Amino acid sequence: MAAPLRGTESGLQAGSLLPFNEMLKRALPVIGVALAGTIVLTLVALGGGRGATAPSVETSGPMPALDEPAMRGEGRIRTEELRGKIVLVNFWASWCGPCRLEQPALERLSQEFDEEVAFLGVNFGDDRAAALEYLREFDVSYPSVEDRDGRIAHRFLVPYLPATVLVDRTGEMRYRLLGEQTEESFRRYLVALLREAP
Repeated sequence: MAAPLRGTESGLQAGSLLPFNEMLKRALPVIGVALAGTIVLTLVALGGGRGATAPSVETSGPMPALDEPAMRGEGRIRTEELRGKIVLVNFWASWCGPCRLEQPALERLSQEFDEEVAFLGVNFGDDRAAALEYLREFDVSYPSVEDRDGRIAHRFLVPYLPATVLVDRTGEMRYRLLGEQTEESFRRYLVALLREAP
């Protein structure tokens, strides 16, 4: 009867390979997810490809409470004053390339749905002067609030920019759109929410 294998030329015992193999099996799915996430983030950083469909996530829960001064002196933005309307909350920054690409579409839609949808911008981690210049450059007609420390983004579960959260008439969050969106993508979600019974 052969004796149990005690080792190899490298000095490793055969039994010591099993935990490594098991670790590798467990690590491969995690590595795959990490690589996929890196690819998505890279595409978003590069603009996501014009016309590409960016990720969307169905979400739930009440819209987080806001009571913030608008950046250009339009008064305070309070969650309770937005009830009864569809609300589009867009997280942006002047240094975010994809934000700049989707901003003209957001402005056009804010004019198109003026009576039915409340548009709100949240300026994330930005220099105030640069943010105000962005609003002037794109002639943004709807209000924005500042989120320098990421507190608002955290409450809306926003992982990166740009991101848009859509809220229904009852104040419930319904969709979180991640990355640059096309005008048609925004319109599709808004029309779906507007078609729901009040």
